[in-house]
Amino acid sequence: MFTGIISGRGTVRELHRTDDGAARLLLELGDQAEGLALGGSIAVDGVCLTATSIDQALISVDVMGETLQRSTIGDREVGDRVNLERCLSAAERFDGHLVQGHVDGVGALIEREDLGEWQRLRFSVPSGLARYLAEKGSVAVDGVSLTVTAVSPVEATEQWFEVGLIPTTLEHTGLGGKALGEGVNLEADVLAKYTERLLAFRARDNERGSEQGLITAEERS
Repeated sequence: MFTGIISGRGTVRELHRTDDGAARLLLELGDQAEGLALGGSIAVDGVCLTATSIDQALISVDVMGETLQRSTIGDREVGDRVNLERCLSAAERFDGHLVQGHVDGVGALIEREDLGEWQRLRFSVPSGLARYLAEKGSVAVDGVSLTVTAVSPVEATEQWFEVGLIPTTLEHTGLGGKALGEGVNLEADVLAKYTERLLAFRARDNERGSEQGLITAEERS
């Protein structure tokens, strides 16, 4: 489990595609490797990955085909810098929001406005993911916990959302150097997804209850 507070930056050293459609990634973590155990979790650009081998500051991780399809990890190249977050300790403060490291889809940076010390960024979002984003709600962008400042109208053909980035975020994450059109990993607030699922089951149960009531009434007549 993560909070979306980036703790450091790493570098891609190798990326190998495997015959089964997966990939193996070699990452240099720097001081973020300290205390990481074999089998431990680390979020890489918002994707929760498991350390399969560790050699000082170098770790290997295996990336499944599903993860490659839903994230930008497969687009990374040797030398690319990535956002890192170690998993949350029970003794730490919960400074961001609940982030699972399970990327829901890929968006793209479509606007950047410089507003002095901070910037406004607008990202496109897949239509199926847009319903989970709300103004003043939370979203993880490449693993960075951010507050949504604006969203596109529900009826808009192209769905988007906006966030504001303070100097610290611009300097210490990859979002400050993100180019227009470049992809980003998106993870919506898990509470929104659970709420939608619960409401769907409630609607189903209500519908079944209504149907059962009609059948009972007909049988009595």
